[in-house]
Amino acid sequence: MNKIYNVGIIGGGVSGVVTALEMAKHNIDSILFEQANSVVNGPPFCHLHAGGNLYPDISDEQCRILMKQSIAMARLFPESIDQRPTFISVPKSEKYDIHTLLNRLDMLVGYYQSLIDEDPSNEILGAPQDYYNLYTEADLIALSEKPAYKRPSTPDQWMANSVKLIDYKKLKTPVILVQEYGWNLFRLGAQAQLALEQSSNCSLKTNTNVNHIKDVRAESLDYNWEIQTKDEVYKVKYLVNSSGYKTGQIEASLQLKTERLIEFKAAYVSKWEPQPGLLPELIFHGERGTPNGMVQLTPYAEDFYQIHGMTEEITLFKDGLIKSKANEAQPQFNEDINLKLYKGWATKDVESRTENAIASVGQFVPSFKTATVGGPPLFGAQQIRGNDPNLRVGEVSFPSPFYARSEIIKASSALTVAHQIMAKLQDENIIPALANTSLENEILEAIDTEAINRFASQLAKERGYPEALSRLVIERQ
Repeated sequence: MNKIYNVGIIGGGVSGVVTALEMAKHNIDSILFEQANSVVNGPPFCHLHAGGNLYPDISDEQCRILMKQSIAMARLFPESIDQRPTFISVPKSEKYDIHTLLNRLDMLVGYYQSLIDEDPSNEILGAPQDYYNLYTEADLIALSEKPAYKRPSTPDQWMANSVKLIDYKKLKTPVILVQEYGWNLFRLGAQAQLALEQSSNCSLKTNTNVNHIKDVRAESLDYNWEIQTKDEVYKVKYLVNSSGYKTGQIEASLQLKTERLIEFKAAYVSKWEPQPGLLPELIFHGERGTPNGMVQLTPYAEDFYQIHGMTEEITLFKDGLIKSKANEAQPQFNEDINLKLYKGWATKDVESRTENAIASVGQFVPSFKTATVGGPPLFGAQQIRGNDPNLRVGEVSFPSPFYARSEIIKASSALTVAHQIMAKLQDENIIPALANTSLENEILEAIDTEAINRFASQLAKERGYPEALSRLVIERQ
């Protein structure tokens, strides 16, 4: 093949597709390789971390970064955002001081206001003064006597629905309702793939494995890398490694090594008897990795719920977090995890872990004990640069000329990474200086809602999940 691409991107996860979309927005040609038959396969995400309130142990700076990045991604993919709030609580058994969380929330309100002052279009979480609401035990008792609201529209209505089901006597007060929304990966993947397929500036190669990458930077050619697949060799000037937890596999062939962790996690799909009204996402904080690790219940359409439980019996796994060794570029999971990643789950594991997840929610929502297995787990692995497993903000590294390694941990970092890569392309004279720095992308905006609905539904069913997981709980107006 004689064509020379400006950029070759390995991996069609959220980072790879957002980078390709930013290239296409600026009329920069790229080629994107994805081994599956569709993009954005995992690891799963379900929550817009617009403030990082799911992570009481991370720094305030990481919380601010997550808020800024989440707002940017929500502006880019509004059709994937579920505009329902999140209930945040700390069980009385746990160490976290609720007042520490409140101080952080006040900081985030001020930071959110500063982002709006910079650009009024950043006001996607409602007014800053409505970013969070507090409820004392007396408030909860009063709200428990209110009727259920089928379609809640105020914080009090959301909380009235919740308090009827939650055993709030087990929780420290006040409890919090915060405007951290839901985020639907099937809808984001659908919109991204439809946009890339319609773009004349991106060649999307799904069902395509990259077998080898040849470094020709020293050969004074018009390109720097040869990307070899089963049938073709593609020439590119700049290489972006967006392979997620597999970035080390690419770097092994490039003779690059870096310190990294990789982690395997899973969330579980359950079906629960119809409730009288919609619920927010429910968070019960606990120390990660202990028997009382955080419990997270995420609502979907048609009474499906996704569950995270930050224990080794639910979301985390024994030997699920491993680090690279001195003599290897790519850490290796054990046989059990590799079987789940590449061959699928045994029925007994699906049932036992989903039942464990249901029981974890049932500690705080007693009627949830009647929930049943609703589908296969959502699962995947991710990389974390360095050796800090609590890091939640990952961006990009440039280990050598004409090469970038995406290191996102949360999907919200994808646009930041794309912008950093674009800046590097200009620094290394691959592309000219760019004038348009707006967040919006006309290629994405051209994809209509019905097309997203259809393709998101198709993606969910093709991957073996209930079709309802592809829909928003609250339809956009």
